[in-house]
Amino acid sequence: MERTPMPVEDLARSDAVTADPNTPVAELAATMDEENVGSVVITDDDTPVGIVTDRDLTVRVLGEEVDPADRTAEDVMTDDLRTAEPGAGFYEVTNLMAEHGIRRLPIREDDALVGIITADDMTELLADEQQQFGEIIRAQRPEY
Repeated sequence: MERTPMPVEDLARSDAVTADPNTPVAELAATMDEENVGSVVITDDDTPVGIVTDRDLTVRVLGEEVDPADRTAEDVMTDDLRTAEPGAGFYEVTNLMAEHGIRRLPIREDDALVGIITADDMTELLADEQQQFGEIIRAQRPEY
């Protein structure tokens, strides 16, 4: 039996939080807090060019003891950005994340940002699938 991979567009959130490269890091941190997210995708005319994570702010600002007022998204973002196409499958995305040690993966179609998927999103999906398996097993057990 041939398996059809679940496309990442079925799992990704379309409401990725974005900012431009000149956004001050203090504003990025405030946005992460307000939006309850751990990353902001940095875009230039809707094209993702980098990502700033809460870890980036910790390591590249606090860890280096620099004045946050002197830093922008462009100064602290990861610009070696990995992305996936909307039609990429679950396993393709997990392999990409594992290979590059990343937990957040912007989704882009052509050059435009169309969403983001995180390791937490994928873990939630797996937990839901595990729960469904549990229901199957419980349904098969005889009652005593």
